[in-house]
Amino acid sequence: MTTAQYPRSPKEEVNGLCHLARLIDKVKMRNAGQIQDYNYLTVGFDKYLLDKLEIKGEDFEKRVLQGGTDQEIADWVAANGKALTDDEKAEWNNMVLTFGPKAPMAQQAFDRNLAGIAEKRGVPVEQLSHIKTWFELIEHDEGRV
Repeated sequence: MTTAQYPRSPKEEVNGLCHLARLIDKVKMRNAGQIQDYNYLTVGFDKYLLDKLEIKGEDFEKRVLQGGTDQEIADWVAANGKALTDDEKAEWNNMVLTFGPKAPMAQQAFDRNLAGIAEKRGVPVEQLSHIKTWFELIEHDEGRV
């Protein structure tokens, strides 16, 4: 039996930013063949963060694959993209930590994912009705909650 591997929690911060640790892991794990089915660099929170930092996905990926610590990668991001102020980091973190589906299509995708988690756990989906944000959904899907 194989155990699923996941990138770090999107709530974990690197250099004061939620999701950056996860994005670093996704690059490393994807290129090591450890994950296949993740949205990656061009959609979702990956894209939102890269856009916020004004970094191209391919440049970020290339830097991560060169190796180094999280802080070294974060320093590279600050030097090659937009260095965010503490207020901008707090604004980003608040947004991603509280972001839930807004549009009908997003709600449908959220509900499908929620149903999948309920099925994996063998519980009725109503038992997971407390899950309201995308980060909560990720945490539950990856078994951290």
